[in-house]
Amino acid sequence: MNAPASRVVAPMRPLDRPVVLVGLMGAGKTAVGRRLASRLGLPFADADHEIEAAAGRSVAAIFAELGEPAFRDGERRVIARLLDAGPGVVATGGGAFIDPLTRAAVKERAISIWLRADIDLLVKRTSRSSRRPLLRRGDPHAILTDLAAQRYPIYAEADLVVDSIDISPERMVDRVLAALTGYVDGPNE
Repeated sequence: MNAPASRVVAPMRPLDRPVVLVGLMGAGKTAVGRRLASRLGLPFADADHEIEAAAGRSVAAIFAELGEPAFRDGERRVIARLLDAGPGVVATGGGAFIDPLTRAAVKERAISIWLRADIDLLVKRTSRSSRRPLLRRGDPHAILTDLAAQRYPIYAEADLVVDSIDISPERMVDRVLAALTGYVDGPNE
């Protein structure tokens, strides 16, 4: 995990485990995660970047050359390593939490937060990037709609759900911090 740029203490009990952000591509996991880690004074890791570093190739290349099962296997191992690192913020790829073994590890060893976004916002955000192998297979709106139908019921197993809306990443961090503080400190604090 990368060291935080600055330490800003949030008004909550110190975290004793990682915070893992889950959701579809374009939900804001990396943008929000980086800023959340900075605000909490914790290290940040983007699981896809860590996978690329470990494999020595891009996510798209791994999918193309080795297939999705090989990618998910590497992803599972990288996320386990990130969870072992202790408190920090981890942004996962859109399919990571769908894998039953990865999901079980996250549930046991982290606080999971689903950044839930509507399809139109996801299409708007993902249209700015060519690094989305799953969206190269056809109409992005149709693909994201299908992925949401498959994945949203599983993402709903996350500890917290925060709606990702069309506001600045800094304001999204405020929303995530409010939910996280309520979860960590409990309703009677």
